[in-house]
Amino acid sequence: MREFFSNNWIPLAIISGAIVLWVIGSIFLYKQFFKRLYDIIFAIIGLPFFISLFMPIALLIKLSDKGSVFYMGERLGRRGKNFRMFKFRSMGVNAPDIRLEDGSTYNSDDDPRVTKIGKFLRKTSLDETPQILNILLGHMSFIGPRPDLPDSIDKLTEEEKRKLRIRPGVTGYSQAVVRNSVEWKERLRYDCFYADKVSAFFDVKILFLTVVTVLFKKNLYSANLGKKIDETTLTNLGDQDMLIGITEDEAIDIDVQSSIIEGDIESRVDTQEIQDEPPPSICMEKVVIEDN
Repeated sequence: MREFFSNNWIPLAIISGAIVLWVIGSIFLYKQFFKRLYDIIFAIIGLPFFISLFMPIALLIKLSDKGSVFYMGERLGRRGKNFRMFKFRSMGVNAPDIRLEDGSTYNSDDDPRVTKIGKFLRKTSLDETPQILNILLGHMSFIGPRPDLPDSIDKLTEEEKRKLRIRPGVTGYSQAVVRNSVEWKERLRYDCFYADKVSAFFDVKILFLTVVTVLFKKNLYSANLGKKIDETTLTNLGDQDMLIGITEDEAIDIDVQSSIIEGDIESRVDTQEIQDEPPPSICMEKVVIEDN
């Protein structure tokens, strides 16, 4: 063994040096280069999995109401550019667009707009799998802040716009830790923290946290943000049967904030302390949260 090393120390030194340089390069160039490279590689590997899911899910969606298989909504992407995000359609055809007070979309376990197959897709996060196409197109990454609606850019402070420096993700830090259980401005804290701390190790950690969150169906809805839509809201929306009759791309922005929010989310959501919550001093030291 000693003779082997003494006779081959030069090539071994070159190989060892190359490995060290590759590790150092991976750490410092991950955000700029390797992250996108890994996205492309894993998206190509995962494409057969998506194709195998497509046929049975598409059939079930079609059988539910004969509407389109995909929902392609406008989302806010990297550097503030809009893009079409692919999802398996989970709502009935022509479901109205309901917003919460902070401008984020309404989510609830009892949302009458969601179809039976849609509830299953949402709880298992299978509705997000078509976003592998967005990854290949360069719109998204596997890990990153969840993309917001285009009009949310007017509600972001300059500090909060740091999340737009990187590609939005299929899953992210806020999605893995708090999911839909807190208000939008609270989720921005996690997005801001991630955008400043992107690393390969952090991405692996988020991936494992996401698996746990999905398997155990954690934080799907907040006890307050996810309450059932009351009768007044349904009256404002019109006949309940209409909820499965209009296309999502033509969804009407109906102002039902007062009926959804009244008595439900006027007070701040009281969430339990989370070990992985980013320290406010790190992420929000300079960020001023304003009430819109």
